[in-house]
Amino acid sequence: MNKEDKMELGSVQETMLLPLWGRAVETKKSHPLLIDNTAVTITDSIPYDFSVIAKNVSRISRLSWIARSIYFDKNIKAFIADNPDATIVNVGCGLDTTFDRVDNGKIHWIDLDLPDTIALRKKYIQESDRRTFVPASALDTDWYEYVENADKVMFMIAGVIYYFSETEIKKMFYNFHNYAPGVEVVFDYESKIGMKNANKFVIKGGGMDKSAYLKWGINNIFDIEKWNSNIEIISDMPLFSEFKNKFHLFKRLGMSFCDSMKIMSLAHIRIK
Repeated sequence: MNKEDKMELGSVQETMLLPLWGRAVETKKSHPLLIDNTAVTITDSIPYDFSVIAKNVSRISRLSWIARSIYFDKNIKAFIADNPDATIVNVGCGLDTTFDRVDNGKIHWIDLDLPDTIALRKKYIQESDRRTFVPASALDTDWYEYVENADKVMFMIAGVIYYFSETEIKKMFYNFHNYAPGVEVVFDYESKIGMKNANKFVIKGGGMDKSAYLKWGINNIFDIEKWNSNIEIISDMPLFSEFKNKFHLFKRLGMSFCDSMKIMSLAHIRIK
């Protein structure tokens, strides 16, 4: 594929390039907080002009993607330390490369996304005996047949959940309960003000279409326990709470402000 060719993507699918680019930029630093060589390889070869993203997306937005990746890596590694042959499902995987950073040589990994995204993914990332690409919507149910070791399952939903409506999220969680009871789920979410800011400064600022705007924000994640008695919050924290001490005072102040406003947070739940 020629680097000069224009890559055609749907508006929501295009947003998957944002965190990919962010991880690649971080990896190229002299002292990176996260190393993701696969992200570098993809961004160096994919036929997409990242200059608009590079020009308009703020440093704090880019750092949010790094903080999120570090959180997911940490939680998934802890889960597979207790369950070495676990199944991990990457819901709405896009061009995510978490598997390359956490694989212990035993886990079964499922990358789940819409058919057009999976088709693109296959051009840059390889399947294996333990890594399966499944072209389906998270709201479908046929894909659960790929889930092995039903009592050792974690779902990660990174940068995805807020593209669904609340009705769709409730349906998704109901299916998790029916088809994978006991599953642990890690995800990031936006507050309502965070959702508005992301639409204005990240999606629009990144030169993307309004149809890619976020749909769901929630100010108190514990409200989802009211949806169904099977939902249990294990932990919840602001995005930068375990991350900002790596930076000088000025950057910490910005991150502290974002955390105080609950712009973005990270949750770990169990669906019994």
